[in-house]
Amino acid sequence: MLSTNDILNALRHVEDPDLKQDLVSLNMIKDLRLEGGRVCFTVELTTPACPMKDAIQHACITAIHTLVDPGLQVEVTMGARVRAAQADPNSLLPQVKNLIAVGSGKGGVGKSTVAANLAVALAQAGSRVGLVDADIYGPSVPMLFGLVDQRPYLVQVDGQEKMEPILQHGVYVMSIGFLVEADKSIVWRGPMASNSLRQLITDTAWPELDYLIVDLPPGTGDIHITISQQFPLSGAVIVTTPQAVAVADARKAAGMFLSPHIQVPLLGVIENMSWFETEELPGRRFQLFGSGGGQQVAAEFGAPLLGQIPIVESIRATSDAGVPVAQDPAHPWYPHFRALAGELARQISILNAQKIPA
Repeated sequence: MLSTNDILNALRHVEDPDLKQDLVSLNMIKDLRLEGGRVCFTVELTTPACPMKDAIQHACITAIHTLVDPGLQVEVTMGARVRAAQADPNSLLPQVKNLIAVGSGKGGVGKSTVAANLAVALAQAGSRVGLVDADIYGPSVPMLFGLVDQRPYLVQVDGQEKMEPILQHGVYVMSIGFLVEADKSIVWRGPMASNSLRQLITDTAWPELDYLIVDLPPGTGDIHITISQQFPLSGAVIVTTPQAVAVADARKAAGMFLSPHIQVPLLGVIENMSWFETEELPGRRFQLFGSGGGQQVAAEFGAPLLGQIPIVESIRATSDAGVPVAQDPAHPWYPHFRALAGELARQISILNAQKIPA
């Protein structure tokens, strides 16, 4: 007589392609039940943005039909629970599972645009996501999210007054730009800027988040050290253009994260402004800033190249209008940002799995 053990034994032949273990050993099979000629269960992945979701679902159905009964009706629900390998209730952000720094070394490479679209794409995939604009001197996230001149509300949390992040495009957003007038310069020395950023993050009433993305300022200064040493970063993403001068600074940023007194793993490299193309010349790519820079940085530091983004006028226009491309399914580059976010989530899952003791 058919039993749930028969189903589980079949599913032991389905391996998570990233974690290199079978789904049963990884405790990913949930709510398994047999109902006559039908078997139902949920596969609980490590992120809603898993790029291998469809392949895993198909592999489960194939395993059951091949090893148990080809006539069984198999209903597989694909769920997800984002995990954090080193949950620390005493950390400054115990409600955040994964804290991700996005840096560049050099300004003007589109780091904030990339960070904004990554956050929105992860949220679109079903994750709970926050975004901190850590560029104290030049906050651009309020404009990218259409929140210029917005101010956060104050709320009481455990007897303390905190700021409530602003929910926009499915992302919980906080920026120093919400606290100062848009046309005013912030003139602070490094330690003051670092302390203010720390306070901005800890005085925000973040909800439970799967991912909190930190959009860092250019360079490798006090703010970067503060974030890296005082908060439990899961990893860092480096954004660069292919141009040699940007690549040189990207190397410095990557080296900073991997240095002995920082020790933040690199989740990957994203190459922005990789090429330019026009509708008049479809398929013709103009490599205005050279080529191969992102791959060069990735290879040098043993990190994956998560993806490449071209110079597209509509990405610039929607960013200026406060509507990230990643929230518009009709935009041609929507699926590309979803894939980029999926690769990032994949790298985080792999890294977290490596941290978990056997």
